[in-house]
Parts: sequence; C-alpha cells; structure tokens
Amino acid sequence: SVLSRYENQITILSDYLEEFPETDEPVWILGRQHHLNTDKSKLLLDISARLWFTYRRKFSPIGGTGPSSDAGWGCMLRCGQMMLAQALICRHLGRDWQWEKHKKQPEEYHRILRCFLDRKDCCYSIHQMAQMGVGEGKSIGEWFGPNTVAQVLKKLALFDEWNSLAVYVSMDNTVVIEDIKKMCWSPPQSSSAAHSSAHMHRSALGRNKNTAGFCTGWKPLLLIIPLRLGINHINPVYIDAFKECFKMPQSLGALGGKPNNAYYFIGFLGNELIYLDPHTTQSFVDSEENGTVDDESFHCQQAPHRMKIMNLDPSVALGFFCKEECDFDNWCSLVQKEILKQQSLRMFELVQKHPPHWPPFIPPTKPEVTTTGAELIESTDKLFELEEEFEILTV
Repeated sequence: SVLSRYENQITILSDYLEEFPETDEPVWILGRQHHLNTDKSKLLLDISARLWFTYRRKFSPIGGTGPSSDAGWGCMLRCGQMMLAQALICRHLGRDWQWEKHKKQPEEYHRILRCFLDRKDCCYSIHQMAQMGVGEGKSIGEWFGPNTVAQVLKKLALFDEWNSLAVYVSMDNTVVIEDIKKMCWSPPQSSSAAHSSAHMHRSALGRNKNTAGFCTGWKPLLLIIPLRLGINHINPVYIDAFKECFKMPQSLGALGGKPNNAYYFIGFLGNELIYLDPHTTQSFVDSEENGTVDDESFHCQQAPHRMKIMNLDPSVALGFFCKEECDFDNWCSLVQKEILKQQSLRMFELVQKHPPHWPPFIPPTKPEVTTTGAELIESTDKLFELEEEFEILTV
C-alpha cells in the first residue's frame, strides 16, 4: 500500500493535468477524432466508456495462499485487461457503444465485465493472469512487461470459447500476413479428445460457454505488437508513426509507461499521450445474483491523464482488433501507407510470407491440461458433475 501511494503521488506530480488546453488540434481516441472546441463532452463520454481496471484489494488469495491485492505490482496486468476488454467491446457492442451511469446495459456488456472480475474462475482475472505468468518466468507478485502480458493473454484466450479470439503476438518487430490469415482461418478442433478437453475447460474457467458450439470462418483477431522504440528513451524518429496508430479504426491503443509503472494509452493530443491509469486501489467487486455487475468503479469518470510522448519508456506494445478479414486487410493497407512509407527507421515490419529462416508457424492450440493455473480439479467425474449443474442452473 505504501508503494501504491508513492506511485500515485509520482503520477499526479509529473503527468496529471486536469483540463485539456484550449486548442484547435484534434484529439484522437482509439481511431476516433474529437474536437475540443465543438464536442468536448463527446470526447469525455468516449473516454469514460472504456473499461477501467485498477488495483483491487480484498479478493480471494491468488493460488489459495498468495496475495489478496495487486497494489504495487499488477499495473501492467490491469493495462492488459483494459486493452483486451476494448477488443471484446468492439467485438460484441461495436466501437461506437457508449456507457452511461445507471443506464441499463446489454447482457453482452455484463458478460464481458464478468470475464475480468477478480475471481479464480473468471477467464481473464488477475488470478488467471498472474498464475499464467509463472509459465513466462514471472513469480506471482512480480511486475510484468508489455511482452509478457501479451503472451499471457495469448495463452488465456485459448480457453475462452465465447469470445473465440485469435491472438497474434508479433516476433522480432515483424507482422506476418500469411501466419495471421492461417491462424484466423484455422478450422475448429473436431476430435473427441479436443471436445473432451474443451468440455473440461469450460467448467474450470466458468461463464464462457459458447452455446453455439465451435464456430467456423474468420476468428476475430487481437493483434499485439511488442516494440522497443529506443534504448533508454524513445527515439523521436518513431513518434509520428506511433501517433498514427491511434488514428487507425482498428486501434486498441498501447501498453507502456515508465519503468515499473504501466499505463494504458488510448490516444493523443499534439505531443501528449492520453492514458487510463490503473494506480488507484479499489475494493473487490463481484457480480450480483442475476449476473449483472455494479460497474461504476470500472469506468474512469474524471478528466484523463496526459503525459509528454518523449517521457514514454521505449518498451511498448501496440494493440489492434480486426473483427472481419476486411478489417485486417484495411489495417495492412493503412500500415503500408502511413507506417512503412518512411524510408528511415521503421517502427515494425509487415511482410506477406513467413520468413524462411523462422521455425514453421503452427497456430496455437489449447494445452492438454485441466486448468490454466487456478485450482486443479482432481476428479474428471466431479468436473462433469459441475458442468451439468451449471447447465441446469442456466436453463
């Protein structure tokens, strides 16, 4: 808690500016342009509609005996949750969906929110992310970097049948079109073993059953590009291309910040980045009996934080969401036009074919385990009993 308060003080002193300046320059938020002089209220509504995940306290101990708060260490995990939540909102509700306090929201919204509650049985909870991070060499309670969070989300998404995302994390600053299309058009698992494995995972993770069964066709794409935009400081040559990414309609913003101090960047104004800050500690919130969530603490209703882009740590991860193949094709065209047009240092590469010197690309599949890192359920029979009880309750 002392570390959390220290981080909050540093953030307020160095970055926080309560009001936007008087300017004719446009503000870009996740692919949408706003003008302060004419639609400031729309801008603030757009920002408050993003799901805001912060430190929480008093949740069930991670792993049964671990921490019951992520204050001081979970900020990058929370930023990863925010980026993924934005992808799910675009997938189910659309980019133009707006949130209003006390207004009834569709079931899909509450279902998205339930994926991130601080419970071991929620697909993208702090529990699941922290324990999946152990496989990436991170102890529970240790700070994550942008690439580690991307790898954790990639693994957890394999267990999430309702959202059915294809998560691609680029390697060596290179996005391979051929590999992405192979992954997004990958046929569903059909063997009895795969079905049995999926059957078990639905119980272990809970609340993510796909009632329509396995889907076919293009799987919505979450594209994450980890980058190093300099050595100790961001190289100014990358700034224009970095800002251009926030203008793309597929934008999910960026993960980054300062050493051991992560933010979720959602846009920019001039040479200042706009971000959501997870460094506020709130109490654990669970869902109600009817499945809804008291959601007021999951939306930032204050003027957003800003920081000068040159203060950004060079280690970042860009995020993009392509619901349909045409969205991805459009993104590729925008990258060719706006990012790769510079003949000097490129922020990343976009190539058509899989590099021949790389190992063969194999679309990721669900590991043959009965849990992602939460409690092991020892008896398969008990697992199927839980599944049947859950189905009866939901009929």
